[in-house]
Amino acid sequence: MIPTDPAEEHRSIAATFTDRVRGVSADGWDAQSPVADWKARDVVRHLVEWLPGFLAGGSGIELAPGPSVDDDPVGAWEKHAAGVQAVLDDPATATTTFAHRRLPEMPLPAAVSRFYTNDVFMHTWDLARATGQDDRLDEARCRELYEGMLPMDQVLRDSGQYGARVPVPDDADWQAKMLGFIGRDPDWRPVTAG
Repeated sequence: MIPTDPAEEHRSIAATFTDRVRGVSADGWDAQSPVADWKARDVVRHLVEWLPGFLAGGSGIELAPGPSVDDDPVGAWEKHAAGVQAVLDDPATATTTFAHRRLPEMPLPAAVSRFYTNDVFMHTWDLARATGQDDRLDEARCRELYEGMLPMDQVLRDSGQYGARVPVPDDADWQAKMLGFIGRDPDWRPVTAG
């Protein structure tokens, strides 16, 4: 079960993603991911690159840059994840308001949880599936995300955040339902030579 406190939630979800990052073989970073335009390395790049501007724009908090994802994807992710965790562990953060021009104001920890930590959770499947690792996600979390996104289906599609929905059987598990909702084919497998 994943914790609900934003700092502990991030610690748990980021730890799982870190395990998958560390589990990529040296030649695995160029493996195709379930996202058509991304290699495994690009999954990490996405998470490392979008949050700093979002965080700075809504709170003025700046994350220290790490190594290049091209040169050191493991180091880039570990530096980034540690920076996010430090922000969430800082007692002052609990009272910081996140005020982004395109979103309603909310506590900073809630913004990180809602927009970023959920993204890390979902992209864990992309990296794991691309690199042949354990890609099972927490079923309760998958259900919570799926049921939470369902009423906002059209808004999310219009935002460009998710691709076209992939149909899944009515009796599919929650992970498959969530993946289909965000535009992933739960049966996607990397093409293997041979």
